[in-house]
Amino acid sequence: MLLLIAGLFVLFLISGMPVAFALALASFPVFVLTGTMPPTVAIQKMVTATQNYPLLAVPFFIFAGNLMNATGITERLVTFARLLTGWLAGGLGQVSIVLSLMMGGISGSAVADASMEARLLGPSMISKGGYSSAAAAAVLAFGSIITATIPPSIGLILFGFINEVSIGRLFLAGIVPGVLLTATLMTTAWFVAKREGFSKDLSELPSFRELLASFKESIWALAFPVILIVGFRFGFFTATEAGAFLVFYALFIGFFIYRELTLTRLYEAMKHTISDLGMVMLLIMMAAVLGYAVTIEQGPQQIAEMVTRLTQDPYFILILVLLLLLISGMFLEGAANILLVTPIVLPVLIQAGFDPVHMGILMVTLINIGGLTPPVGVIMFTVCGILNVKTGAFSKASVPYFLALVVFLAALVAFPALSLFMPNQLM
Repeated sequence: MLLLIAGLFVLFLISGMPVAFALALASFPVFVLTGTMPPTVAIQKMVTATQNYPLLAVPFFIFAGNLMNATGITERLVTFARLLTGWLAGGLGQVSIVLSLMMGGISGSAVADASMEARLLGPSMISKGGYSSAAAAAVLAFGSIITATIPPSIGLILFGFINEVSIGRLFLAGIVPGVLLTATLMTTAWFVAKREGFSKDLSELPSFRELLASFKESIWALAFPVILIVGFRFGFFTATEAGAFLVFYALFIGFFIYRELTLTRLYEAMKHTISDLGMVMLLIMMAAVLGYAVTIEQGPQQIAEMVTRLTQDPYFILILVLLLLLISGMFLEGAANILLVTPIVLPVLIQAGFDPVHMGILMVTLINIGGLTPPVGVIMFTVCGILNVKTGAFSKASVPYFLALVVFLAALVAFPALSLFMPNQLM
């Protein structure tokens, strides 16, 4: 039955069916053909999947991200990032990477970050920075992975929800890897810029006064990750409550600090949030049905047995699982991959002795890397579509950044403390 489920799912994907419907229809045989479970159970699982308190964090953070964009914070962060790094080799490419780090505390979505920066910085990188369209697309796409690692990452929320792992610990665990990934990509962008002759965005270092003034303008956005850390450390709020707090925080900034949030902009932010949330929740509901079907057929146990028959070495098991996630990430959108694949493979890794929080950071990062690779890389297609770049040219320009990510992931595997230091110290 598991082979039938997997075969149907692949067939539906190849036929071009939306992922959410492919998930639901692939589970059809378990509820209809076997007779072990009535079809009404599938409906119950859809409803149950939405009745989860930690899942409230998803709409709150999505709405807060859209509100932050509507308040003018994004433009202020661009200015601050430009002053910080625009004078380095690679200019606007460096700005885009640092901006992704800052936006990680706001949007929580790699695709949203890549889309926004491709429209905002992409044309200037090509016309003024000396970047080819493919080179600009590569920097923007790979930089967006930072946003998926730094809290409040939607991917980490979904991983914590579906695998029953502390979302607060996952948020704290993503901070050090996020900063390390930023440094890794900036170093790579510097070497590429030196080799290709990409120009600087600023001809000289900004003055301290300019930096201080820009920092003050951006302080309301930059303060939120700090508020998150303090809140989790002293138990002021859970991840869900932090999302609700951020919504009111964004409304306060928009209406009373910057005074750029109008009722029209608020309506647009709400409309975008409903659209984004509808897609995410439909995936969650359908993934819950398929996940239940796979559990009934003892899928996790069978996969665990298959892996342990191949090897007993924990790190070889980890490599096998990470390769599986990378491959599945090439075909599935990030949220669907987290909801569908991680519940199956995480028990195998826990049984091998790995920490679920450490594995969460590795898995979510790797799944998003899958979004940068053909044939169905969502991040890749988003950036390439906006900048009119062919996927072959994008893939060629991405080689240095992909190698840098391999080094980064190897460091996370070899040194678990990079992920676990902050949650172990603060929680």
